[in-house]
Amino acid sequence: MSADHSASAEEIVPILRVGDAEVSVRWYARLGFVQQWEHRFEPGFPVFTEVARGRLRLYLSEHEGDARPDTLVYVRVADLDAVAREFGVRPDEAPWGRELELRDPDGNRLRVGAVGA
Repeated sequence: MSADHSASAEEIVPILRVGDAEVSVRWYARLGFVQQWEHRFEPGFPVFTEVARGRLRLYLSEHEGDARPDTLVYVRVADLDAVAREFGVRPDEAPWGRELELRDPDGNRLRVGAVGA
C-alpha cells in the first residue's frame, strides 16, 4: 500500500450500543463530548447519534445489532485530573501511565488515560 495524503483524514469511530441515546449524550457531556447530529428513520425508531470532543468521536446507537454491550474504548485526554474530579474517582498509577476506568449508563467501559502516558 502506498503512502497517500488522504490518509491523514482516515480515522476509526467506535460505535457503542446504548439503551437511551438522550441519557447517554448527557453522560458523555460530562466527559466534554458534544452531540453533533442525531438520526432516526422516523419518529419512535431507534436513535443513531454522534458525540465529539475535539477530534475524538463516538457513535452511540440504540439499534440492537450495531454493537455489543460491555465494549471497551481507550481514550487519551489532556485533562485526566478534571475527568477524575467530574466522576469522583482517582486515577491509577500503572507502569505505562496514569489512567482510570468509567462505565457509561449502558455498561460500556471507557479507559481514560493521560496524553503522553
